[in-house]
Amino acid sequence: MKALGIAVMELRRLLRWRANIFFLFVLPMLIILLLGAAFGGSDKARIGVLGGQNGPLARTFVADLRAQPSTDVRRYSSVAGLQRAVARGDVDAGLELPASYDARLQRGQTVALGYFGRPNSVAQQLRATVESVADGQARVLVPARLLAREKHTTLAVALPKVRVVAAAAPSVAVRIEQPGGKPYATTAGGSFETGASTQLLLFIFLNSLNGAAFMIETRRLGISRRMLSTPTSMRTIVAGQLLGRLAVALLQALIIILGTLLLFGVDWGNPLGTAAVVVAFSLVGTGCAVLLASLFSSEQQAGPVALLLGLGLAALGGSMAPLEVFPHTARMIAHFTPHAWANDAFSKLLEHGGTLRTVLPQVGVLLAFAAVALVLATWRLRRALTTS
Repeated sequence: MKALGIAVMELRRLLRWRANIFFLFVLPMLIILLLGAAFGGSDKARIGVLGGQNGPLARTFVADLRAQPSTDVRRYSSVAGLQRAVARGDVDAGLELPASYDARLQRGQTVALGYFGRPNSVAQQLRATVESVADGQARVLVPARLLAREKHTTLAVALPKVRVVAAAAPSVAVRIEQPGGKPYATTAGGSFETGASTQLLLFIFLNSLNGAAFMIETRRLGISRRMLSTPTSMRTIVAGQLLGRLAVALLQALIIILGTLLLFGVDWGNPLGTAAVVVAFSLVGTGCAVLLASLFSSEQQAGPVALLLGLGLAALGGSMAPLEVFPHTARMIAHFTPHAWANDAFSKLLEHGGTLRTVLPQVGVLLAFAAVALVLATWRLRRALTTS
């Protein structure tokens, strides 16, 4: 019971400071809102299109591109405007159709499309979509040109006939399944879901590390010595401070999860799986925070290190840029951080409809991180309390 009392005291001290209220409640919601707005609040990839209005073939190409279920087509009137939109992130990629698109195709000549995109996986996927639409149009144009030559007619007359035949031709249906044969469930994976999960990990860890300053202050003001002078064992004090840090981490997680659920409608997937990842990662943050507090003797020393580790590990572990865009070697290095394993788990939960069983490997690795951190933190904290 005394350990719980110490933990409650740690929570009260945290909530007394108005700046902490901002970092716990306001800042995470603002960042998630900004990330969602930056990605358009949609699960569709945005592509800007210049041209494609000078002939029926060009208009058909743009219409087929717009008909793709995961593509949001936006019109632009100048090359400079389109390039600026790609550079600013207003669209993920840009496509330029030349004014001679129809004329060249009708003469049987090759058409070069201008494509430029942002350096991420979305732009690569969009390029594959554009190539697929181009291949689809070519499959109709080739037999239409042959029909026009054989029947001594024009391409404009032959094209509708070929399209009718092509629509009735057999097609190949692709279905994605799990290795066991069950359907591979996917969720919308919208921008708010992605931003919420990455910022959840960032703020759990960062605010846990920032809490090391409160533990150092407790030693510096002699509060720990006064507790030791009472009938309170060293084990109880250590347990109380560990529980206090864990309570702060879980409170931060609860605020972000409930806030994003109510404000942005974020679907956090399987409740048990999400809870397991959050608790395991909170234990990692707790161990690292207590270890950091035991290594330094003043808040001024611990503060910059907490900020550097909190932001640095988040960036390296995929909480500021998706792990999918990392090169292979960088992804391997990233998995030396707990953030990468937690991001992998949330990817399974939020993007692929995973369950607790699905994320057990990632949770196991996080618990191993937590065990190492907590053992080292307990050992160092006991030494720091006895020498303070």
